[in-house]
Amino acid sequence: MKLQQLRYVVEVVNHRLNVSATADSLYTSQPGISKQIRMLEDELGVQIFERSGKHLTQLTEAGQDIVNIAHDVLTRTESIKSVAEEHIHPEVGKLSISTTHTQARYALPQTIKSFTERYPKVSLHMYQGTPKQMSEAVSKGIADFAIATEDLHLYQDAVMLPCYHWNRSIVVPHGHPLTLRGKITIEDLASYPLVTYVFGFTGRSELEKAFRQVGLNPRVAFTATDADVIKTYVKLGMGVGVISSMAVDPLADKELVVIDASHIFGSSTTCIGFRRGIFLRSYMYDFIEKFAPHLTKAVIEEAMSLKSGTEIEEMFNDIVLPLR
Repeated sequence: MKLQQLRYVVEVVNHRLNVSATADSLYTSQPGISKQIRMLEDELGVQIFERSGKHLTQLTEAGQDIVNIAHDVLTRTESIKSVAEEHIHPEVGKLSISTTHTQARYALPQTIKSFTERYPKVSLHMYQGTPKQMSEAVSKGIADFAIATEDLHLYQDAVMLPCYHWNRSIVVPHGHPLTLRGKITIEDLASYPLVTYVFGFTGRSELEKAFRQVGLNPRVAFTATDADVIKTYVKLGMGVGVISSMAVDPLADKELVVIDASHIFGSSTTCIGFRRGIFLRSYMYDFIEKFAPHLTKAVIEEAMSLKSGTEIEEMFNDIVLPLR
């Protein structure tokens, strides 16, 4: 059994059983991958994949168990390399982050600026995507960290640490009727078309929840993944904007009136997560603490020692998170 064979098996699964796409991504040949997988199956005495002709159709029951273990083995192998790199070149390496536009545009700039000044020899890469794409990037090792709010159930094999709470603001053009009201209610919002995030992005579920609790449905006229795009269409008069409060820029958003909506919507929690079993370089610990100061190395290591997400949640029950 060779590590290369395990890597081929895992990558084939990552590419949805498309051997040709796997070969392209690994800069090798399709017949070579197929041969190595067959050799591994022969050695183990079980089929990892079911086949229809030359095509792989699905994992066998044994194959699923083998892939799970192979993934852990490859993660541990990468950790061994990281340990060596930490001792030889502690301030040289790379860091990849998977997140949403709002986090990248509004929450991360100061952290990244401070981090790159401290670690100029660490190359930093950022990937933006859907919650599912973000979780897959972490599970496949494409990203070291995910910074996420929605669909945290997708991170079953990750350590997810709460960073901060945040809420929403309503944004409307000057002169909009809502600017003349006192305390805005959910019923007031129901009277207008809304411009907000695509479902699954940046706490959109809390908006849906708030309307459901009073038996109303939001009139969503336009959605986007980008808060700046949402604000652009609010300025064009397409509807009332509901965005993350952190996405309000006092200088850039002078054409809009910003109304606090924390009394209408429940707060959301942003978490930072990474695969279980990986070795965190010293600069990775430092990045997390720069982003969320309560997440010190000692706290992170304690969370890593826990077996489930529920235990991690309980660990942070008595910690007051900052509000952004």
